[in-house]
Amino acid sequence: MSFFVSSAMAQAQTGAAPQGNPMVTLLMFGGLFVFMYLFIIRPQRKRQKEHTALVSGLAKGDEVIMTSGMLGKVVKVDENYIVLETGNNIELKFQKVAVHAVLPKGTIKSIDAAKE
Repeated sequence: MSFFVSSAMAQAQTGAAPQGNPMVTLLMFGGLFVFMYLFIIRPQRKRQKEHTALVSGLAKGDEVIMTSGMLGKVVKVDENYIVLETGNNIELKFQKVAVHAVLPKGTIKSIDAAKE
């Protein structure tokens, strides 16, 4: 004696699982792929291309900020590495891919002047 489900209804559905429309499932997977492409894959590729262009365009004398937050002036550019002058004749070697952004000329001097 079930108060919520009649015995006849429960017995009718025990033999087979309900079948859905396979087209709806395909549309859902297609929509998910389009969503992921538009909101995840495409913007990431765009940022990657911009960073590659930034890194390949580095030249001696550019003022850069590294991913670690360190500021410096490019002294030497190699195939995979750059040498930065970070202070009083202190030169440090970094991988090119660690460059976050190229700053406008004179940024480091303006920061040093603001400290004083």
